[in-house]
Amino acid sequence: MKTVAISTEYIKLDQFLKLADCVPTGGMAKALLQEEAVKVNGELEERRGRKLYPGDTVEVEGCGAFQVAKQ
Repeated sequence: MKTVAISTEYIKLDQFLKLADCVPTGGMAKALLQEEAVKVNGELEERRGRKLYPGDTVEVEGCGAFQVAKQ
């Protein structure tokens, strides 16, 4: 599992997917979420505005697993 550090209190899921280099744009993030290819803390997630906090885990089909960490 890779760690992705954020400098803010939380990060929105679509921004996180770009930060983790899973998608190049927000539009691609939306498409990825609609394909049900993203899990947050083990549950399928479709909302790109979902707030992620340090300690949350994100699994992205074809990209890997990540943990949100405080910078």
